[in-house]
Amino acid sequence: MSRYGSRTRPSTAVSEWGKQDSGGIFVDFLVLAGGGGGGSGTSANTADAGGGGGAGGLRGSFDNTGGGSSKENARKVPIGEKRFVVVGAGGSGNGNGNQSGFDAIFSTGGGSGGRGSGTAAASGGSGGGRAGNGIGTFTATGTANEGFAGGTSNSSQPTGGGGGGGAGGVGGVGPTLGGGAGGVGVSSSITGSALFYGGGGGGGRRDNGDNLGLGGSSIGGNGGTNFNTNTNGSSASPANRGSGGGGGGTSGGSGSSGVVILRYSDAYTITLGSGLTGSTTTTGTSKVTTITAGSGLVSWA
Repeated sequence: MSRYGSRTRPSTAVSEWGKQDSGGIFVDFLVLAGGGGGGSGTSANTADAGGGGGAGGLRGSFDNTGGGSSKENARKVPIGEKRFVVVGAGGSGNGNGNQSGFDAIFSTGGGSGGRGSGTAAASGGSGGGRAGNGIGTFTATGTANEGFAGGTSNSSQPTGGGGGGGAGGVGGVGPTLGGGAGGVGVSSSITGSALFYGGGGGGGRRDNGDNLGLGGSSIGGNGGTNFNTNTNGSSASPANRGSGGGGGGTSGGSGSSGVVILRYSDAYTITLGSGLTGSTTTTGTSKVTTITAGSGLVSWA
């Protein structure tokens, strides 16, 4: 029997077929929130770099999920009934990411990185990295079953920023001068191809000769440089991977937008409400609908 129940009615009904007969469709999901923006740095000689933005929280039922947890159960949706979907935008520099959701499944936006001017990193789906000055007496935490904490930094001044937490791992510690690496993302093959989602942003570095804080899993933004060249943290890329922006130099980079991916039997057809942007492909005996922006209702027939 396939993951979604037999598509040919057996001579003796079984429980999975009974569920399908009762009008329900089983939907696997990947719900990824928007990543947090990297924190800004300051450019004075004694200044400190910003921390990397935390990745958006990730919840999944198909193969992997965030926060080091076990995957969740697929959702059962009655045929014809509408379910709410929202895709969270990434946060701009110094800003938190926004939540994404499907039905009763919601993921928390990534936390922003700490700022060299003295603002602490924010907690979120994954926590932002601490600024290079060690501002904030706590580690910015991730949300259970969604993501990990941001990295810390050296409390002496001046220093590099900590990396933002990823959906798959804790952000790196900001060394004395260089930037901490962003936490790794989570690999999922829900679309039929393995891709990483939810990488943390790299922390800003002190100077050109120091180690650059790289974004997690090559999808989080890289940190900038806050002395001499005074460069911005880069924005997370590509879109719809829910990753954190790089910590500044001067300005922090933006986090990337989240995504909602739904996988279900190809015996059914989905309808997306007018407020949603998405597309549907077929892989084997499954359809995969990737919703990249907006909010609205979905249903199946």
